[in-house]
Amino acid sequence: ERIPAAAKKLAAMGAEAIELTGTSLTFYKGEAYNQQLRKIVTEASGLRATTMSNGVIEGLKAVGANKVAVATAYNDEVNDRLRAFLKEHGLTAVVVKGLGIEAIKDVDNVTQKDLIEFGARVRASAPEADSLLVSCGGFRTLEIIAPLEAKTGVPVISSMPHGLWAGARLVGLSGAAPGYGTLL
Repeated sequence: ERIPAAAKKLAAMGAEAIELTGTSLTFYKGEAYNQQLRKIVTEASGLRATTMSNGVIEGLKAVGANKVAVATAYNDEVNDRLRAFLKEHGLTAVVVKGLGIEAIKDVDNVTQKDLIEFGARVRASAPEADSLLVSCGGFRTLEIIAPLEAKTGVPVISSMPHGLWAGARLVGLSGAAPGYGTLL
């Protein structure tokens, strides 16, 4: 219920487009709800809008993903919702493993080294995967995308960097960030 007011405020401050962050917020109730959230933001602000989940899906499709290994911060229930969301977009989650984090503040306890090791283990458990998704907008992942790609041999898509990539594209920018993985 706070989203429309926040969208109006951003528009009043001069925003040209809005990205609604929070991966699980935007995928948890499925694609129809994700679209509804975008519509709410657009109607409240008069601006183009996307979500972090749109960025993830667009990123996966841009690298040609079909069979995705998924490393998350989430518990099993949220992981099941993410698996269903990916399926709605024609993607197969061949493995989904989470760290079981339920309090957003606890993502700060996960280091980038931890994420590289965890992501590599998840990918190794699914050799048929053609990509790796690291899902949680609270994870600091920009700097680990290229090293994780080197370690796993597949393109890596992650919530915040690729959500922002989608947002940049809404205002006519490429979203490119050379040195930060295959897509960026």
